[in-house]
Amino acid sequence: MSRERSFNMIRTLVSMLVAILVAFVIILAVSDQPVESIRTFLIGPFTSKRYIGNIVETAVPLIFSGLAMAIMFKANLFNLGGEGIFFISGIMGSFVAIWLKLPIVLLPLVCILAGIAAGMVVMLVPGALKAKYGANEMVTSLMMNNILLGLGLYFLNNAMRDPAVASLVSYKYQENALLMNIVSGTRVHIGFIIAIVCAVLIYLFMYKSKWGYEIRMTGNNARFAAYSGIKVAKVIVLVHLVAGAVAGAGGVIECLGMHKRFEWTALPGYGFDGAMIAMLANNNPLGVIGSAFFVSYLRIGADLVNRSSDIPTEMIAILQSIIILLISAERFLHKYKQKWMEKEAKR
Repeated sequence: MSRERSFNMIRTLVSMLVAILVAFVIILAVSDQPVESIRTFLIGPFTSKRYIGNIVETAVPLIFSGLAMAIMFKANLFNLGGEGIFFISGIMGSFVAIWLKLPIVLLPLVCILAGIAAGMVVMLVPGALKAKYGANEMVTSLMMNNILLGLGLYFLNNAMRDPAVASLVSYKYQENALLMNIVSGTRVHIGFIIAIVCAVLIYLFMYKSKWGYEIRMTGNNARFAAYSGIKVAKVIVLVHLVAGAVAGAGGVIECLGMHKRFEWTALPGYGFDGAMIAMLANNNPLGVIGSAFFVSYLRIGADLVNRSSDIPTEMIAILQSIIILLISAERFLHKYKQKWMEKEAKR
């Protein structure tokens, strides 16, 4: 492992530690029982099978969104379209789960494939605009999110809404469309296994295939990649399609694994979470798994503290913001990085 990569890992760990220390400061300043609140925050998520299951459940969509963003970042693209893709793919998969009659194993698979197809089609728009016209993918993807939200809500309200329920939700999914629970006493579903397999496959794709090499080279230096014969426009489209497929699968799996019907009436927020997860993992697909579990652990801990004391759940938003700021700040610990790299050069 190179010294630069080792340093990036250390900087990530320091960022996590700083975030936890800030959580301690917030608890000390706000709580009437700071010691007990800190204990709940740190140890509470591991005190019961159900809480551990909550960590795993929360990590599943974060893994998918983190993988989608890690692929984008590897190509030096900043596309936040995963936010809208989670929503629209959930709509498409839910429509299949409600109306299509298929056997118990085949129906969930078709639902997930519908979400994957929706994600790829949606991502093709900013990808093609970037490849053909050089349009900024962040701007186009953010605009697409609003469009997808409006289209999804229209489709939900006019084609899927259950009139027997007062709120805006769909009809219930067919029983054989729901993802199988794999840990009794929790809501951990087979989507967790799918997420792990997906992370491994994305790792092999990025580091053991020709297409992954082209993506990484394009991300490092697009001009050099083009000079060496790589078709950069094709790579940009490919990256968007793969990321769209991953995010699309994540949206459907979250719906079928954690809900009985489609219940989102706003963007679920996973697209922005994915950027943080990818940054924490240094864009490594396998590292995304650990990063997702760390963020999930923080969220469950903050939720437990909120329920047992007077600490607001908004604390987790502060912690996530601090992590992103420190990870994205190139000058954070830069002095120590320089010294470390100089030692390597003198050898």
